Amino acid sequence: MTPRFARFAAIDWSGAKGARHKGIAVALCEAGEAAPQLIPAPDGIWSRQAVADWLLDKAAEAPTLFGFDFSFAPPFVARGAYLPGDAVPEDAPAFWAYVDTICADIDLGAASLLEVAHRRHFYFGKADGEKADFMHNRACEAHYNAVGGGKPSTVYDAIGAAQVAKASFAGMRLLHHVRRHVPVWPFDPLPSAGSLVVEIYTSIAARAAGRPKGRTKMRDPVALNDALTNLGSERHVDTMPDDHGADAIVTAAWMRNAALCPDLWAPTDLTPQIARTEGWTFGVI
Repeated sequence: MTPRFARFAAIDWSGAKGARHKGIAVALCEAGEAAPQLIPAPDGIWSRQAVADWLLDKAAEAPTLFGFDFSFAPPFVARGAYLPGDAVPEDAPAFWAYVDTICADIDLGAASLLEVAHRRHFYFGKADGEKADFMHNRACEAHYNAVGGGKPSTVYDAIGAAQVAKASFAGMRLLHHVRRHVPVWPFDPLPSAGSLVVEIYTSIAARAAGRPKGRTKMRDPVALNDALTNLGSERHVDTMPDDHGADAIVTAAWMRNAALCPDLWAPTDLTPQIARTEGWTFGVI
């Protein structure tokens, strides 16, 4: 079954501390060819909670495919646990609930999980030992690397500007709240109707739009519009956004095409165990 959606939303995410985050960008488009539009934040700069509220409003209006650029769960299959040696749930939805319960950080933040509650599992620098000992990946990430997609980040790496660790665990708190109303693939089966949340990787969209490996960021109107044209989208005519906004715009246009590809909804290596514990990045086959 290939689901049908009326709209497509791509969210470039942030796990930064605080209540407002310049790193969050939300782009939305409808079926057809119109260029995705950036959605302005209610108060000028997005909070994570505002994104959750916006998602629930839009999901109720029309069948919408929402894509978030963070890891929906830590690796599980390779080691048989998310945080080996610690008593935590063993399936993703229960783990999201656990993360939400133990994190008192504002705006769905999760820094306290990394920095306090489960500190020994995360790499913050040389004092923690060999970085290689923390570089565990999900089955999807290992598969993506094996087919030449590139080496992905791991949710156990807590250093660097991208902060994939904080972004992902903050995202898991959001998933816990929105899943009550909107299913999350592949932890939930594809719905016959209605909206759906998936994990995305903006670099996959950029590569599909013709951007070369290692140069997926678009920082000028020519690069952005060339990418949109390659995806069969109309051009972006508004002010050039920052790289977060450009990523979201191109990814929303890519999602509009990708959602119609049956193979992307049935990856060969996606087993029931992986679907239950780790999930899968939409677009990886």
